[in-house]
Amino acid sequence: MLKTLQTSHLSLNMIDEALVESFLNYLIVECGLADNTIKGYKGDLRNFSNYLQGIGIDRFQDLRAKMIVNFIENEKQRGLSENSISRCLVTVKMIYKYLIMEGKISVNPMSSVSTLKLRKHLPEVLHYNAIEEMLRAPDCNVKLGIRDKAMLELMYATGARVSEVASVKVSWINFDYGYIRCQGKGSKQRIVPMGSEAANAIKRYLHEVRPLLLKIEDDEPLLFLSRTGKKLRRENIWSIVKKYAMKAGIRSNISPHTLRHSFATHLLEGGADLRSVQEMLGHSNISTTQIYTHIDRKYLKSVHQKFHPRA
Repeated sequence: MLKTLQTSHLSLNMIDEALVESFLNYLIVECGLADNTIKGYKGDLRNFSNYLQGIGIDRFQDLRAKMIVNFIENEKQRGLSENSISRCLVTVKMIYKYLIMEGKISVNPMSSVSTLKLRKHLPEVLHYNAIEEMLRAPDCNVKLGIRDKAMLELMYATGARVSEVASVKVSWINFDYGYIRCQGKGSKQRIVPMGSEAANAIKRYLHEVRPLLLKIEDDEPLLFLSRTGKKLRRENIWSIVKKYAMKAGIRSNISPHTLRHSFATHLLEGGADLRSVQEMLGHSNISTTQIYTHIDRKYLKSVHQKFHPRA
């Protein structure tokens, strides 16, 4: 019951607010989507609602298919990327499927609208040597440097998302077996190996630094704390990654996700199979993992020459 109340703070401010709130509650309770995903859907629906109001439509039920074509053109003129428009269309399709399911409409105006084909953008990947420089960048003579070293080692060792790093709890680490539990999208959990370098860095942080940062004990303490003893926000972690990238002389525009991309790519280059990488990344569909198969052509050629019987 508590979950169904989570949308009450969203300040919907759009047409058919009750309907949208019901839809978002459905995504939370029935589909188990994460808060950030729900916020993304809410933003898309507000954008679409503003468009409908601008053309004199005050109910989602009054949409006609030709209006979607105009909506797409309108978004392009506003300078939105094809990816953003496509994502918004996916959200709009979802709410109309919900309207059909709830018996609010009998004909789906979105059924004849095909989602824009997204261009595949290869993720930014750091060379292994650049990663090494970055992992050596924190000053481990100061407490926050020790914390940051542990965080960076964990991110590269596990490919964890920034939200997962912010939310990981001390009890989710198993040093005996060298595993850490990550809680990903939709609150789905997975077990990921973390390796000895990350384990040693985390042990040092737990013994030397975290007790100094901790202000209030709780039942399930978070692993990484801010200098004030609070949970690190995603923005904090992003800033930490940028700080040490610059310190390591990395000038490209990287983010915490760059470490995740590098983790996956380096595993595949080392010979890991795609299914194993999919499991460690927490992808529900292997097609999502396949974007990481952009391995250097020279590497592929060397593998071919080494292993193909007629090379």
